Amino acid sequence: MQTRYGSSPKMIEHFSTTQLREEFLVEKLFVPGEIVLTYTHNDRMIFGGVTPTTGELEIKLSKELGVTYFLERRELGVINIGGPGSIIINGEEESMKKQDGYYIGKETKDIRFKSDDASNPAKFYCVSVPAHKIYPNVKISIDNITPMRTGESKTLNKREIFQYIHPNVCESCQLQMGYTILAEGSSWNTMPCHTHERRMETYLYFDMDPDTKVFHMMGIPEETKHLVMGNEQAVISPSWSIHTGVGTADYTFIWAMCGENITYDDMDMIDMNDLK
Repeated sequence: MQTRYGSSPKMIEHFSTTQLREEFLVEKLFVPGEIVLTYTHNDRMIFGGVTPTTGELEIKLSKELGVTYFLERRELGVINIGGPGSIIINGEEESMKKQDGYYIGKETKDIRFKSDDASNPAKFYCVSVPAHKIYPNVKISIDNITPMRTGESKTLNKREIFQYIHPNVCESCQLQMGYTILAEGSSWNTMPCHTHERRMETYLYFDMDPDTKVFHMMGIPEETKHLVMGNEQAVISPSWSIHTGVGTADYTFIWAMCGENITYDDMDMIDMNDLK
């Protein structure tokens, strides 16, 4: 598990492209047979990929977190973006096809991940944040979610938003997580952009062709910066930063948030004329 420390807007003012990428971009999350995690000091979120092949994988962190097992003081969200697999929780196995998700509550001790086919492994995107209360474990299938349809073709941002870990679906302490699919011909997500000082966020971009790129915009509104991202890469978005992106073709992304609240009506929208 690698660690990323928090940065202020002032700190990144003179960052080079390399420095910006080293601070906020995670380029490789899914390695066959391995667990790859990043611990950001932005709201103490841990995120990354679990890619089992021939055997089961289990997240084991104790010394790094000062606890005896991973979810002793945390909750976990999981979405499978790869081949079919399963999650085994306290000895009970639950199948997980692509786009299936799971909320796993605080104090769940035994969690293991496996793939049905090592040549087409499951890719479990995992996000964990500190938790203060136990909520029930819930499997969340995309088949049971009514998406929120928003955006327009003429503004290149027509998309479907699937809320996985959200008050409309299941309870959590502070984790929120969802799946956004852009319509063919659309390339912008979340435009006009916004900030939310009470919550940080990570984006995982995927289902992209090898030659497709996403230009992820970040920074303060009056001094924006960008990161050029490829398939199955993730970016850390601090609470002070805008977050929006435009791709060279349509793509999919998972957003995950944590912070002071679990509401969506506290966004600070940024007028297009204020972006620089």
